[in-house]
Amino acid sequence: MHYRKPVLLVIAHGSRDPRHAATVHALVRRIRSRRPGLRVETGFLDFNIPSVQGVLESLAAEGVQDVVALPLLLTRAFHAKADIPAVLRDAPPHLRIRQAEVLGPSPLLLRALERRLHEAGLTPADKSTTGIVLASAGSTDPEAIAVIDGLAREWRHTGWRAVRPAFASAALPRTEDAVRELRSLGCERVAVAPYVLAPGFLPDRIARGAAKADVLAEVLGPAPEVARVVLERYDAALAPALAALGA
Repeated sequence: MHYRKPVLLVIAHGSRDPRHAATVHALVRRIRSRRPGLRVETGFLDFNIPSVQGVLESLAAEGVQDVVALPLLLTRAFHAKADIPAVLRDAPPHLRIRQAEVLGPSPLLLRALERRLHEAGLTPADKSTTGIVLASAGSTDPEAIAVIDGLAREWRHTGWRAVRPAFASAALPRTEDAVRELRSLGCERVAVAPYVLAPGFLPDRIARGAAKADVLAEVLGPAPEVARVVLERYDAALAPALAALGA
């Protein structure tokens, strides 16, 4: 069977923590609801099923020809640069696969972070007196670290008293250190905003580091802004081919 629209394959990292897969599936359901005519599949790099390779083989067996593989990642670090391309190279040869860009950076993700903070109890009136810890999983990749640092600077310009990046692994400072720094700056309250997509080991470390903060937001999860970014990346991956066809 041939599908006119390329299938969107969302590639998640995977985790032993069952909350991770549940959150990924909730996000995929939201993506499907935003674009009912698009077939969306989910594959995991590790720990969960179906695997990316298994999904690609199943699609090929059905006769699917075109796939957009979208890394469910917030930065271009090792998984986006090495792991995912390696898996895609082993796909059935007749599949045409385009790898979409990772989700971040995007203004929509800043909106999602704000959404989670408001859901945790902050209001726009709190901005000028509140310090924010932008807490990410962390990476050894300088490009990924630079993206987080840049996002923190950009977010600061939207009116928060201060915004500091923090990392759960591989880089410093840790969440608890950033909380202490914001206290020392005289922020009336400190909020921790996890810049992660789903619960798991590192998000739990962020939460422990937020113990002395006033507010801890939820992970981004299936926020509508995240679903919009996924579809934007899908469309962008297809844009060159559509332009070539004169679409």
